[in-house]
Amino acid sequence: MKIIFYDAKKYDIESFTKANNSFDYELKFLEFKLTIESAELARGYDAVCVFVNDIVTKEIIDKLTSFGVKIIALRCAGYNNIDFQAAFEKIHVARVPSYSPYAVAEHAIALIMTLNRKTHKAYNRTKESNFNIGGLTGFDLYQKTVGVIGTGKIGQKFINIAKGFGMKVLAYDKFQTEGLNVTYTDLETLYKESDIISLHCPLLKDTEHIINGESIKKMKDGVMLINTSRGGLINAKDLINGLKTRKIGSAGLDVYEEEADYFFEDFSNDMVSDDILARLISFPNVLITSHQAFLTNEALKNIADTTLQNIKNFSLGLEDYNEICYKCNTSTNCPRREAKKCF
Repeated sequence: MKIIFYDAKKYDIESFTKANNSFDYELKFLEFKLTIESAELARGYDAVCVFVNDIVTKEIIDKLTSFGVKIIALRCAGYNNIDFQAAFEKIHVARVPSYSPYAVAEHAIALIMTLNRKTHKAYNRTKESNFNIGGLTGFDLYQKTVGVIGTGKIGQKFINIAKGFGMKVLAYDKFQTEGLNVTYTDLETLYKESDIISLHCPLLKDTEHIINGESIKKMKDGVMLINTSRGGLINAKDLINGLKTRKIGSAGLDVYEEEADYFFEDFSNDMVSDDILARLISFPNVLITSHQAFLTNEALKNIADTTLQNIKNFSLGLEDYNEICYKCNTSTNCPRREAKKCF
């Protein structure tokens, strides 16, 4: 198998090159994203490997299939960047459903701890020999209520950590997990009663802008909002309004709806022309990280191993390669449908 990687960073090259010792594929790594122009470079390859900010449109899919590309391998869990209707019966799409739920859940907790105790500000002060602790007051997490939207593998790990702090947990998910020791509730109750809200759901039609002006109105004054899932879950303009009115006390974001042009790149000597992103960065109570929640050694190893195994299983004609169902947008082990009967 010949595999071409788009938007490959140094850590991708290192982890996939090491993992490939067990597969012996021909790998080519490109630094730039997959576009209609760069898709030309996939000619002669069997598989294309992409990341979250590679937008795979109908035009790109048609071009890839015309070259004989058989599978698009996502090296991530999310898949909202794929035009599945265009892919149906033309090309297969696989993902990494669980690379390290601990990594993302722990990063969400790190955002909460940093925003609450303002350790990032304390660090900057002491680096300049300023040991004043004024303005750094936080609150005990113990007995606070955290609302968790999405109780998949990542949400479950987040819940376990939150309970370790002695927090009360409210949860919402369209598909509730049996045996999970948590109080499921409706969204309105979760908004109303939560001191902190953390998003751990995929970006689908019914979750797009789940955080918006109307939902923000229902939240507690001063609520903390955390998003380590997908940027499109939050209407950024409404988030800014919530911050300006102080309805939202703080926000920790590892993702942003229009992140593709900025995240993973260096703009320290340039200007951020996205007015909404620039405004969010300017808030002292907003902490933004550049889609790094997944970035642990364990996660990178699992991503590489699973992606290459997906491609191997596909090439061998096996069904177990984490193919995404084109109808309900889940992996092939989804108990709610049979992948071959979609649409």
